[in-house]
Amino acid sequence: MSNTAGPMEPVRLRVDCADGHHFELLACLPAQPLASLLWLPALGVAARHYLPFAQALAAEGIAVFLHEWRGNGSSSLRPDMAHDWGYRALLLHDLPAAEAVVHATLPSTPFRLGGHSLGGQLACCHAGMRNGALDAIWLVASGSPWWRSFPPPRGWLLPLAYRFLPWLAQRNGTLPGRRVGFGGTEARGLIRDWAAVGLSNHYAAAGLDVDLEAGMRTVTAPASAVVFDNDWLAPISSMRALLEKLPTSNHSLQLLSARQLGVRADHFHWMKSPRSVVSALIHHND
Repeated sequence: MSNTAGPMEPVRLRVDCADGHHFELLACLPAQPLASLLWLPALGVAARHYLPFAQALAAEGIAVFLHEWRGNGSSSLRPDMAHDWGYRALLLHDLPAAEAVVHATLPSTPFRLGGHSLGGQLACCHAGMRNGALDAIWLVASGSPWWRSFPPPRGWLLPLAYRFLPWLAQRNGTLPGRRVGFGGTEARGLIRDWAAVGLSNHYAAAGLDVDLEAGMRTVTAPASAVVFDNDWLAPISSMRALLEKLPTSNHSLQLLSARQLGVRADHFHWMKSPRSVVSALIHHND
């Protein structure tokens, strides 16, 4: 391994994709890693925001590689009228290329996949598409966006959002997420694919001839999931709907409160105070 660093000094590892896109993984590498984790961010969240989480895991012996979504942070692309993508590019190009860099960096270390929110969903999809050993799947504040998996009355309103947001992204050229309070500046194809799952509870990627649902049913790696009791974006019922798509995986699911976290138990506050989440994930994988 040519690059090493303590948990407080992330290594930047370049990832080159088959279609010309490139970005960097932020890697927190303990001296003697017990396992490696490729961590996928939430929609519109840059990899650097997960450094406290990665550093806390690295202190426990887990080498964490923070993925960068296409269009964010170190990504060489930005979405606009001329540059669009959806789940196909992420699953076909970006995630396999990122995983290859993880294995090149730590070739003999047990490999885990995980993610936050959309990242957890696509970690499950990628797990079903890949070949090779997988030690575990770790999911935090994630779940299916399927409207029926959300409690009423909010769930009843979601189909309107799943129709309006793709329309807005198509009309605008991108989703102006900062203005509407959801995500960042997002590619319109990405929003179409996400909204389609929200309406149907069926994972698919436009232009990709792969049965993602069938792939997830073959995943046998244990899944450890953590949700928060004040998170309306990912309620426990939504996480259960996602875990149901992994029927051959052994699941654990924990609901954490503000008292347990030491911060507000919502979709994002845990990222700045992640120790309770780290403890929950590590404990339930043992």
